[in-house]
This record gives sequence, structure tokens and C-alpha cells, in this order.
Amino acid sequence: MIHMSNASAQLQSAENILTPIFSKIDAQVKENLRQVLRVFRHHRVGTHHFASVSGYGHDDLGRQVLDQVFAEIMGAEAAAVRVQFVSGTHAIACALFGVLRPGDEMLAVAGAPYDTLEEVIGLRGQGQGSLTDFGIHYRQLELTSEGMMDWKALAQSVQPHTRLVHIQRSCGYAWRPSLSIQDIEKIVSLVKQQNPTTVCFVDNCYGEFVETQEPTAVGADLIAGSLIKNPGGTIATAGGYIAGRADLVEAACNRLTSPGIGSHGGATFDQHRLLFQGLFLAPQMVGEAMKGNHLTALVFQQLGYPVNPLPEAPRRDVIQAIKLGSPEKLKAFCRAIQQNSPVGAYLDPVPGEMPGYESELVMAGGTFIDGSTSEFSADGPLREPYIAFCQGGTHWTHVAIALEAALETIGLA
Repeated sequence: MIHMSNASAQLQSAENILTPIFSKIDAQVKENLRQVLRVFRHHRVGTHHFASVSGYGHDDLGRQVLDQVFAEIMGAEAAAVRVQFVSGTHAIACALFGVLRPGDEMLAVAGAPYDTLEEVIGLRGQGQGSLTDFGIHYRQLELTSEGMMDWKALAQSVQPHTRLVHIQRSCGYAWRPSLSIQDIEKIVSLVKQQNPTTVCFVDNCYGEFVETQEPTAVGADLIAGSLIKNPGGTIATAGGYIAGRADLVEAACNRLTSPGIGSHGGATFDQHRLLFQGLFLAPQMVGEAMKGNHLTALVFQQLGYPVNPLPEAPRRDVIQAIKLGSPEKLKAFCRAIQQNSPVGAYLDPVPGEMPGYESELVMAGGTFIDGSTSEFSADGPLREPYIAFCQGGTHWTHVAIALEAALETIGLA
């Protein structure tokens, strides 16, 4: 006879409760995949697009078609999908430096941006070539005490010199709801009513394929993100993307390469097949991560831990936060996730400094692509109230296995 542990029994119960939500996610995956297939068919994607060129990367047919495919899927005029972007932060920085000029203002409308942008903006560090160093002004609208958008303040916040509004779709390391596509559409509308020339930029990291539209399909001028998160489908080896208005995409590419080269240079090093294939896999991978988010939220809420978002809430990104309340529990949770990862399960996550982050981080991420967080991963800054931020999950059953170990490890089972 097989005896089920308390943790296993709890997870089995949660899985049964979530069956209707899982079914709805499957239906959305099908819709997003149908869109990807339609676009691939429209652009006649074939094996000849997997070939790469060397050197300067001029006249790269595969890269050109991938850009067109990506743009159409995103509902954008143009896109640049490049392995030369070392991270989502790099892609975002290129977008910001591409658009902004001395004397311009950047307004962050969803509270403080993600930690890695603080040095890009100039909120931390000096003399590094930040936006502040170049005479670009920064202002941010705080969230309400409930962590929601301050719509009243937003409706009267855009000034004539506000060149760019920064909209962070995901919660990042903040305890707030992530933004829905409907929220982003409302933000863009309010901004454009005040100043039609203000560029609405969206940090789209962790949000791709979570809904059936992307921000550029509802009015955002420019978006950026990482290829080793959602749109890389777990197999893109590196890179990032920018999509939106063609002139703005080209301006960002001028910062990635140089003026005069822009989007026309950059060899892809025989990565085209993985980038196309990852994009094809992305809706399914994101759907599995969303299921894992719901499962994580439900089991920890049942144990009395605050979770964000709530178990029944629609997903707006692939991040699930759990307020564990102590450094010991945060470290134990990450240790259990690492021990149930496909790569580096023998490693013990140790808190440490991470370039671009203010606080020490503890990170569990035994992923096939270093730093991708697309396989089930967890991390959190070692600061009050000690929140574990869970991301990814290529199949929700892996999330369930890792969660069972986590529950037992932190003494909750």
C-alpha cells in the first residue's frame, strides 16, 4: 500500500480544485498557438530561415523574417529579436536610451521599477552613464496604499516635457497586482489624452502569452523583454526583443549597435532555429507556468500564508509571490526548489550579491539556460517581509513535485 504524505495529499486536493481553471488555461494556450501558427504560415517560415550569416550579419533572411513574425504576433509595426541583447534589462535600456534625450522626462506610472533598472535610471550608482548622467529627468507615481494604480494621479501627471511613460507589466519584487492588458490599455489612453506625443513604453518581461493580446496591440508605442523568459519557450539560448512603432524600434537598435547600423547588423550565430522553435513552444510553456502559479498560490494560501496573486485570480504574468515571513523559510523554500530542479539539484542556494540588485538575493534556478527561470524557479531579496517569487514551470507536474518537497522542508506538511 502506498501511503500519501500530508503534503502530497494537500497537493492532490488542490489539483482537483483547480481542474476548471486548468481547462480554461488550455483553451487560451490553444488560441495563442493558433495565432502563432497563422503568422508562421503567413510568412512562409521554412528550413531555409534557419541558416545564418557571419561577420556583420548583413542581409540575414532568417533574422528579417523572425522580426516580421515577432512583430505580427505582438500586434506591432516592427520588431527586433536579437541574441546581442544580453538580458531583458539590456533591451529595456536600449529602448529608453533610444527614445530619451537630455532635458526629457521619463515618468514611471506603476511605482518603482524593477531593481535592475535603478542604475540604468540613475537612482543608484554614479558616473556610470545612466539616464540621469545624460540630463534626463525621472519621476514616478506611487501606487495606492493597496498597491493599485493611482488612476486619479495618472490622469493629471503627464507634462509637455514628459517624453516617455514607463509601464512595468509585472510586479517585479513588489507586492502588488501585475497589470492586465486592459489596465495597460487604460494607462495608454489616459497618457495620450494629456500628451499625444508621449511614448508609452511597456516592460513586458514575464507577461508574454499570458493573455491573448500584447501591449502593442492595445496602443503601447514600444515594448521590450527577454528571450530567455516567456517568448523563448525555454530553448532560446540568449537574447531579448523590442517591438512597436518602426521608428522607435530602429532608435533602440541604434543604441544596441550604432547609428547608421541599427537593425541591419548583428549575426545570429546559427540560433535562428531555436528562436523560431522557442516562439512556437512559448504559448504551451507559459500555460504550464500559469497552472503552476495557481497551484502554488492555493496550497500556500490554505496554509495561511499571504499570496499574490490569489489562487482564483486571473494570471497577468508568470510570477507567484508568497510572503514567507522569515529568512530561514525563504532560504529553505529555495533550497527545496533547487533540489528538485533538473540541473544543479546538488547545489545549495546561498544568499549573495547580484549585479544590478540592491539587496542580497537567494535564488533557486536549476535551468537548462542559465538565468532563464523558465523551468520552475524561485528567488527573493533578503529583506522584509521575505517574499519568495516563483517563476516559470515547463510543466505544472514538475511544480507539484517541487512544491511537495518545499512544504515538507519548511515544516508545513
